[in-house]
Amino acid sequence: MDVYQRFLKRLFLNYFFGSLMAVFGVGATMIFSTLRLSMQDMFILSFIMIISTFVMFTCELLFVHKHLKPIRKAFTLDILQDEIIVRALKQLQKFPNLTVKRILLPHYLGITIPAVTLTQLSISIDLLKIPNVFVLYAVFGAFLLASIHALIEFFLTIQAVQPIGKVLKSKLTSDFNCNDTHFDTLVPIRKKYQITVLVIGIYPILIFLLAAQIKFTSMPNGNILLFWQWASLVLIISVFLSVLTARFMARDIEKPIRKLQTGMKKVQNHDYQLLETNIYMDEFSQVFSGFNFMIEGIKQRENTNKQLLESFMATLSTALDARDPYTSGHSLRVGSFSYDLGRSVGLAKSDLDVLYRTALLHDIGKIGVPDTVLLKEGKLTDEEFDLIKAHPLIGVNILKQVQPAHEITALLPGVRSHHERIDGRGYPDGLKGEEIPYFGKIIAVADAFDAMTSDRPYRKGMSIEKALHILESGKDTQWDGELVDHFIEIIKSKQPKEYKTAVNA
Repeated sequence: MDVYQRFLKRLFLNYFFGSLMAVFGVGATMIFSTLRLSMQDMFILSFIMIISTFVMFTCELLFVHKHLKPIRKAFTLDILQDEIIVRALKQLQKFPNLTVKRILLPHYLGITIPAVTLTQLSISIDLLKIPNVFVLYAVFGAFLLASIHALIEFFLTIQAVQPIGKVLKSKLTSDFNCNDTHFDTLVPIRKKYQITVLVIGIYPILIFLLAAQIKFTSMPNGNILLFWQWASLVLIISVFLSVLTARFMARDIEKPIRKLQTGMKKVQNHDYQLLETNIYMDEFSQVFSGFNFMIEGIKQRENTNKQLLESFMATLSTALDARDPYTSGHSLRVGSFSYDLGRSVGLAKSDLDVLYRTALLHDIGKIGVPDTVLLKEGKLTDEEFDLIKAHPLIGVNILKQVQPAHEITALLPGVRSHHERIDGRGYPDGLKGEEIPYFGKIIAVADAFDAMTSDRPYRKGMSIEKALHILESGKDTQWDGELVDHFIEIIKSKQPKEYKTAVNA
């Protein structure tokens, strides 16, 4: 209900101050500066304007109350149906047009009819001493001014209905299909701006010409200076009305364009957020819907690509483990240990996902190592060990062939560096300390622990306690000391049953 009250307040303020500016700011200034009036004439005309303005506001209020009924119903009923909300949304879309109709009918007639009636009555009883033809000029001038006022209110109302439209859309049930077929484009952009340009281009000139006709009629002969003083005032008012209307017209098109630009920048950064639709009453509603349709397609494609990539990675990992039944599940366990260690040191969710995929594929380069070397049960020769040490580089070369490349690029540093040592005696690049990528340091700890606690055909896997002791003794020489401390805490926090599950899964 607060949203509805704010909507009413905004409508009232827009109309109240707009009307006062049109009637007393522009209208009264034009009348009193154009006509040669006595103090009595000015008093009577001011009184007539006040009475007519009261009638105008009363007529306007009656129509506004009727036009607000479908919207008010959507905010006052305790139990809402989707049909009620849709009717309210449709009424909101009509509201800018209804505003124009109110100003050109009950608003304009509400002030013109009593003003003309009272003026003619005052002239007939000789209270007001102005020519009757000036009343006709005033009626025409009031129409021109009301048209400009209606155009300004049209753009202000467009801005006012958008926030409440969002709230109403949020009230629709999740299974209701709220698509653009429910809300038609009411005011095409071409028509809207053609009318706007016509009004701000011609109506101020007509107002000036009409006022000039009256001024020439009532002005003393030959007083050119007085005429141009008056003409300057009228021109300033005309320019002000044109600039004000043009500003609202520009804002009407700038705001949705900025939203589209923001949405496109987000897409460039792989942030696929939908834009608000059905809050505009021109082709921008269709443009936004088309943009959202495109975003939904991109998101669906991204999800499909992600699933394919995850499946591909899992398949590569499984294919590697299948070469050696004794190391089956090694990649999955290293991935799980690395994920837990990364979470322990405070990595963000997005980084944890990259870390897990990197750990899952850390040994993928062993596919390029001959079986005679990879599956050998005895001690490796120097030449054979050199082949083993090549597997990080082989893994990087394999992964570089995977597309899309941007999904793989983040995995390469960890795959390449998971056998580097803090003291610089690792391979393949002999990096040391801070030179080693952080993911490589994490995977190195997880990989070493799983390798030590897993069974091999030539040896039994060592106990968890012994493996942790070796990690402890290798702090800041082979492995990062802080990461080792975190890893030891992770393992010790598990129950004995979980040790066995983690190691032998």
